[in-house]
Amino acid sequence: MATEPETAEQLVRLFAEESRARAFAAVALGAGTTEQVARTAALSPRETAAALRRLREQGAVTTGDDGDLRVAYEVFRARARADARSEPGTDERVTGQTDMVLRAFVRDGRLVRLPARWTRKKLVLRHIAEQTFEPGVEYPERAVDAKLRAWCEDSDEIDHVTLRRYLVDLHHLHRSDGVYRRRPAPPRDGAA
Repeated sequence: MATEPETAEQLVRLFAEESRARAFAAVALGAGTTEQVARTAALSPRETAAALRRLREQGAVTTGDDGDLRVAYEVFRARARADARSEPGTDERVTGQTDMVLRAFVRDGRLVRLPARWTRKKLVLRHIAEQTFEPGVEYPERAVDAKLRAWCEDSDEIDHVTLRRYLVDLHHLHRSDGVYRRRPAPPRDGAA
């Protein structure tokens, strides 16, 4: 029986294994059978079977009415809705926890290190994006690198390239033709 990943962190761990990510991508691109997944993802039959078994167990991939493999988009939609409901708002307890996390990982406007826990890492990266880049302003890659280097000066564990990749992957920065832009934050429910 498939179980839905309970947290975004579990979902990230699911795709941390390259064979699972490649198998999932093959299904998303239309591979409907195990053989098609193996061919599209360039995986051995054994790797394909293991990857698909885990993807099914976690509910990321399912079998459609026609018997073909398909992405279980409803799982991702449900997870996104749950995450949106739990986004930090003006709740004082959440604000206090946010401040505590930022104090532990950011000192004097510098990143000490990135948290290991995914939820804390996302919080720190959002803080860096909000403090460093104005929404809607276009920044050439050189300017982005210079701004992010300043965050990494006191850290031996993280570099500006890794920070830039995280910010793009988490959609804090949008990259197009070597130009980066921070998107404006979406309005919260009830906001004008």
